[in-house]
This record gives sequence, C-alpha cells and structure tokens, in this order.
Amino acid sequence: MLKKIISIAVILLTLTVVSCKDEVLPKPASFLRLDYPEAKYVHFENTCPFVFDMNEDATIKGEKECGFAITYPKMKATIYLTYKPVHGDIEKLLKDAQKLTYEHVIKADDILEQPYLNPEKKVYGMFYQVNGNAATNSQFYVTDSTKHFITGSVYFYAKPNFDSVMPAASYIKNDMQRIMETLKWK
Repeated sequence: MLKKIISIAVILLTLTVVSCKDEVLPKPASFLRLDYPEAKYVHFENTCPFVFDMNEDATIKGEKECGFAITYPKMKATIYLTYKPVHGDIEKLLKDAQKLTYEHVIKADDILEQPYLNPEKKVYGMFYQVNGNAATNSQFYVTDSTKHFITGSVYFYAKPNFDSVMPAASYIKNDMQRIMETLKWK
C-alpha cells in the first residue's frame, strides 16, 4: 500500500512539474504600416488634346491613341486613362463609363459618387470611390460634352482585399482627383 501511495505521489509530482510551463498567449493583431512620400506633381503634356498634372513618382507607359497606363511600381498599381473623341455619342459614352463602375457592385460594399464641375475649363465629370473588395477602388470620367471624353480607373496587382490596399488606394485616389482637377482641354 505504501508503494501505491509513493507511486501516486511521484506521478502527481511529475505531472505538476511537467505542466508548469509559461502560459501561451496568442499574438496581438498587428497591421503593416505603409508610409508613402508626400506627393509632388509634374505637368504632363504631349500631342493629345488634353493636359494634366500627375505624381512625379509615377511613370506613363503605353501612350496609344491618347490612352495611358500611369504605373506606381512601389504600390503595384496602375491608373488606366482612356480617351475617346465625342461624335454625337456622349450618352453612350456616359452609359459605358457608369456601367464599368457599377459592374463592381457585386463585390463592393458601397459606391460613393462625387460630381465634378469646372465650367471655366469646360471639364465635367464624376468620381467614384468603390469601397469593399472590388477589383478597382476608384474610377472617374471627365468630358467637355461636345468633343472629348476620358475615363480613368485604378487597378492593383494584388488580391482585392480592401483592408490591405487601403493606404495605397487612398494615396492613388488623391492622385486621380488631382488629374481630374488639373485636366485642361487644348
């Protein structure tokens, strides 16, 4: 009987010693901090019938028929600008631009519309901010209603997880608004 009591005591002592470890705690949630330099803008002009200011850290590629890809290599993002001349088809161009935006409604949580009017420069348009896990977070169109029509949209080369791309999306959204606000027709 004494052997049984000693054996049980040894087992309990062993279990007590083995089970005394540091308490395991889960790591707290953390977020990647992304800091981008303050945007500095340069004037862009070529043979196309419009000019605008763009971020000096971005590069323009694929200048074809006045359509551009403004790339942000550090953010793995591109703003696509498309120019179309208006030939009495302004309603069709407007519908196509709106359709492009609202195709993202399936993945979007919300789409905010911000009208843009600049009668002095004859630049009128709409800026769309698409919130949620959509493929594009910002889009816009501008026109003079008679001759010119431009659409712009940003795409990230990453899985569309809004929380992850939000800092870069916000940075580029400001650049897109700057393009709209500085755009002039020649």
